[in-house]
Amino acid sequence: MSLAEKNLLITGLPGVGKTTLIKKLYEALKDFRPVGFYTEEIREGGERKGFALVNLEGKRGILSHGDIKSPYRVGRYKVDISGFEDFLGGISFSNPFTRLIIIDEIGKMECLSDRFKKLLREALGSEKWVIATIALKGSGLITEVKQRQDVKLFEITRNNRDLLFSDILKEINPENSHPLAPILPSRPATEDGKGD
Repeated sequence: MSLAEKNLLITGLPGVGKTTLIKKLYEALKDFRPVGFYTEEIREGGERKGFALVNLEGKRGILSHGDIKSPYRVGRYKVDISGFEDFLGGISFSNPFTRLIIIDEIGKMECLSDRFKKLLREALGSEKWVIATIALKGSGLITEVKQRQDVKLFEITRNNRDLLFSDILKEINPENSHPLAPILPSRPATEDGKGD
């Protein structure tokens, strides 16, 4: 595999459907034996309280919550860095049998973790495909990753999100002829910049 643009990054406004798209890509690419994680809202009494982590084997962890004790904060949420790093330790990113790493997302909360930053750089520099969501705005590691020569950036909008599923599948497996599948509507954008 050529290392040119083997890291496929999905960006876009909060709530536009990034997480939904990455979950659909995971389902379509199970033959690549993917490893990684995605995020989900934690809702209590109909109100969003934080964000959970879910690895591709179904194990869950906490990324952030309004009620946890942590010196790290993004918006109204406190970020559980030690819990996040323990969660990452349970994922076999270096598994020699996987050909695909899925990361949702490269955002402000995740970039507070040194372990995440190290694992991310290793994944991007590996010979494995990487499909990741990345914050539309941000500096530091977010900017660094977007500027890599081996990255192809896709911006998802409400108008193109169904087409992107097919476009990204063709990037990773050109002979693939998966049928175009519509993406379910996602939640509206929120003030903390985290979400779908």
